[in-house]
Amino acid sequence: MVSVIGLSFAFFAVVLPSAHAQDTATVTGVGSSFAAPLYQNWAASALKDINLKVNYQPLGSSAGQNQIIAKTVNFGALDMSTSVEQLSQANLVQFPTAIGGIAVVVNIPGIKENKLRLTGDLIADIYAGKITKWNDPRIVAMNKDLALSAIDIAPIYRADGSGTTQVFTSYLSKESEGWKKSFGSNTSIAWPTGMGGRGNGSVASMVKNMEGGIGYVEYAYALQNHLNTAQLKNLAGEFVSINEDTIQAAAKAADWIHARNYSIDLIDMKGDDSWPIVSTTYVLIPAFNKDSKEVTKFFQWGFSHGDEIASKLHYVPLPIVVKEKIAKTWEYAGVSSTDAKTK
Repeated sequence: MVSVIGLSFAFFAVVLPSAHAQDTATVTGVGSSFAAPLYQNWAASALKDINLKVNYQPLGSSAGQNQIIAKTVNFGALDMSTSVEQLSQANLVQFPTAIGGIAVVVNIPGIKENKLRLTGDLIADIYAGKITKWNDPRIVAMNKDLALSAIDIAPIYRADGSGTTQVFTSYLSKESEGWKKSFGSNTSIAWPTGMGGRGNGSVASMVKNMEGGIGYVEYAYALQNHLNTAQLKNLAGEFVSINEDTIQAAAKAADWIHARNYSIDLIDMKGDDSWPIVSTTYVLIPAFNKDSKEVTKFFQWGFSHGDEIASKLHYVPLPIVVKEKIAKTWEYAGVSSTDAKTK
């Protein structure tokens, strides 16, 4: 598989030729499909600089958390923070790697890209099975300039344990008291209607191929699959489109100074231009572990040299002050690598 920006985000193992192949170390990670495009491209670009292969399986955040706790991989990747109690019990270190947005994507014939307007409570009622047609009066009232037909709505969700689902259902819970009481937020819930796909890529593909479909995916997957994204009403009452600027607007409001273990909530941030469904993506590694030094070598490279790649993939790179704080965290936990210093 050719590992270049914008191509496949499926399971990958970066194995490129090296003049010192016999000395090349390998680290294995499992977890977030949300972050897979970023780690894939960082790994392909970093290999020649740090002589390290990265084998990453985007099996979902729950798998990433479970497998790093079981110590069957070198790092776990997830899109929700892990509790202080879990980190302590498993002797794990948590740190963020980037910030990204979750797009609401639809397949409605005749509706142009990014013209449909939705609110969180409408989406909650769609996924609760209360709104079943695209010409439902509540949707039509919000989109009077669009010719919405009586197509059945086909809600599509993540069937695997997913940090993307955790973030999306947290958003629905903030927007809809009914959703919060009936279904709540988690990496996996008992969806009342719809069909499930495993991973962001599967959900994107299902929406693309299903007339009437609606789903939620990390923004890079929406772009890669040329999906129609919806505008959402944010906390300021403005309808905004998902793009680098609106994700960045939400990210700017992050309070990293008071974030314990870098745990931060970027849903429904203040600001006229803020996209309402934004998430930090995290990595977990064992503390005081020799192999963890190889993992931090990779992420040190990403923090020092990978911001341009992250931006091209529509992630928001971490602020330099956060990167510097992460470097101190690694040092304190005995997992710092000196091979690729953060600039």
